[in-house]
Amino acid sequence: MKKTLFLLLSAWLPVAALAENSAIIPAPRTSPTNWVARHEGFLAAAMQANYNIVFIGDSITDGWRKSGLEVWNKYYAPRGALNLGIGGDRTQHVLWRIEQGELAGLNPKAVVLMIGTNNTGKEKDGSVRNSTEEIIDGVTAVVKAIRAKLPRSKLLLLAIFPRGTVDAPQRAQIQEINAALARLEKGRKIKFLDIGKVFLADDGSIPKTIMPDLLHPNAEGYQRWADAMEPTLARMLK
Repeated sequence: MKKTLFLLLSAWLPVAALAENSAIIPAPRTSPTNWVARHEGFLAAAMQANYNIVFIGDSITDGWRKSGLEVWNKYYAPRGALNLGIGGDRTQHVLWRIEQGELAGLNPKAVVLMIGTNNTGKEKDGSVRNSTEEIIDGVTAVVKAIRAKLPRSKLLLLAIFPRGTVDAPQRAQIQEINAALARLEKGRKIKFLDIGKVFLADDGSIPKTIMPDLLHPNAEGYQRWADAMEPTLARMLK
């Protein structure tokens, strides 16, 4: 009976209505108004130098330009790093940016990717942004897009950082997503790294001295990120 009902619905509804997952459909953003301009700035920056490391992500990656700038200048600027992080981005926005040429002409030794936290949670109207399975598919799509554009580069896929209080729904969802993302590790080309514990106290809470808003690292948080990532990244750059 259920199978018959599904077949009837399949014949009546458009395929997109049954299977659409916004997390895997490349899409630009209209807000903020400078979003496309920032993308175009990345295109120009990619043509100005040869980069050994490319960081891709959302506001947490974007934050290397502000709270993490001192650490960035110590660890990554001297090694030829390019930051392609834009605050507020979700997987679909990164897919669009890649599709529109942000990786064209680049040949880094390593790419550092963290994306997906903005696909969790709810919209202002209370609707769920994406399900756990959809987010996993979205991050997987970004990984595949990067590998397609940069097949010679190694990819360091970071687990999504913990956020919110210990009992926040997003905290549990992120843990489930990360468990699935770990399975994307593939030999020397794709390395999965979960450093989330460096941001947590013994009771699992996030100290505001590390992430004041329980999401974005401050200067100390970026130092912890760099310290925890360095051994793995250094090996990938050899």
